[in-house]
Amino acid sequence: MDTQTRHALKQDNLVQVTQTGFDWLQENRSRVIRIGSAALAAIAVLTLGLAVYSQRATAANLGLGEALDTYTATLAQPGQPPAPGERIFASVSDRAKAANPMFLAVAHRYSMLSPGKTALYFAGLSAIDMGENGQAESDLEQVVSSGDSALASLARLALAGLYRQTGRTGQAIELYNRLIAKPTSAVPADEAQLELAALYESVNPAEANRIYAQLKSGKSAAAEIAAQKLQQK
Repeated sequence: MDTQTRHALKQDNLVQVTQTGFDWLQENRSRVIRIGSAALAAIAVLTLGLAVYSQRATAANLGLGEALDTYTATLAQPGQPPAPGERIFASVSDRAKAANPMFLAVAHRYSMLSPGKTALYFAGLSAIDMGENGQAESDLEQVVSSGDSALASLARLALAGLYRQTGRTGQAIELYNRLIAKPTSAVPADEAQLELAALYESVNPAEANRIYAQLKSGKSAAAEIAAQKLQQK
């Protein structure tokens, strides 16, 4: 078969394929339009959803940032006047009382977003600063159940501290041991061990020393703290 003949056959095949595709499109025109319209509608909904999510996430982060600015504002120091425009609080409790409702507003409005969950964690911390232990415990327990493992571990650490403050030593020990068994990037095992050892100093000094000695052999910041603790004894 010569080159000219092969070329002619290719052209005939191309025309046939093109015509076949055109015929199929004509016969199924309404179906194609429906499929195309559905795809465009799905893309539009997805685009709108992403835009709304982005807008809500931005608003949630802004609200959380404002609440954190209040929660970390300067405390009044004797003989030290505030800088122009600087917000000053007389005490930790007063500062927490100002920040807590701001955290709760973000937490309730954006409960499904990460900034909302983080805001609820800080609502728990600020409630502790206010002496509202019941509210603090409720908020932190919700964070534990939020599905965010790192944030949940921070909430458990805060809860363990609250249990220590309120004389629930057994519950605190249980939480510390859980954090040691299942560490996260937010709460490494050695940090939880340090807290557990600090608790044991008053109720079981021998166990505290055992934990400090175990931590001392490591190379982390916790190892340095443990070594200092043992030197002080």
